[in-house]
Amino acid sequence: MLMVWRKFNGDPIELSIKEAVEAAIKREISQGYRLKVCIGTDSQVKGKETEFATVIVFLREGHGGFMFIHNEKTTQSYSIKERMLVEVARSIEIAYELCDLFNKYDVDMEVHADINTNPNFKSHDALKEAMGYILGMGFAFKAKPEAIASSCCANKVVN
Repeated sequence: MLMVWRKFNGDPIELSIKEAVEAAIKREISQGYRLKVCIGTDSQVKGKETEFATVIVFLREGHGGFMFIHNEKTTQSYSIKERMLVEVARSIEIAYELCDLFNKYDVDMEVHADINTNPNFKSHDALKEAMGYILGMGFAFKAKPEAIASSCCANKVVN
């Protein structure tokens, strides 16, 4: 299935996501920036629909950043724990597709989960599984409140 990605300003990304990410990395490195990439997904339930927003956030060390965004809606219903793990799975799928690029260009990458580390929150139930899944795939992991890609960036672009 072809995933449609866009920039924050709404412009569609015409290349495959792998080509677009590689072009962005090359451009940023050529301009002298040290990059870190954070990948995260957030979701929102509205009636019978669940919308997922996955983001690839490029952070320029000390110089701001930019992101690529993918939105997708489904009518499948999930428990809160299932939904958190689907978010993580979507982030991992993209991280896995792109990880050879990050290695090739020596770009640090983290997978961010919109899961609370505070046990008083419902999303906390998925923390252990999510952490095991992400770390088991060999990726660096961040949860709330450090998970800016999912908690701040994806959260802003999920309708």
